[in-house]
Amino acid sequence: MPAAVAICITICHTDGVTKAISVRLDEEAERALHTLESTGMTRSEAIRSSLLASAARLRHGHDLAAEAAALEADETDRAEMLAVAELMESLRAPG
Repeated sequence: MPAAVAICITICHTDGVTKAISVRLDEEAERALHTLESTGMTRSEAIRSSLLASAARLRHGHDLAAEAAALEADETDRAEMLAVAELMESLRAPG
């Protein structure tokens, strides 16, 4: 098993306090970091932007799940979807 690489980064919190954290990267994460750094980003910028993008994807996924649950619970919307599906089925060519 390849050895992990330890790096230390600095991140800024919204309250203005700076905190250093240590991160151990496996080879895949290290390659990803090098890919981001090759675009001209600093190591800290690459890690910060990746954290923010990952959190945004999670929020987006939760938002979509909530929207789907709301639509699933909407009886009027469900009835309309069934009516449209029945109409589409009736318009389909035989065979």
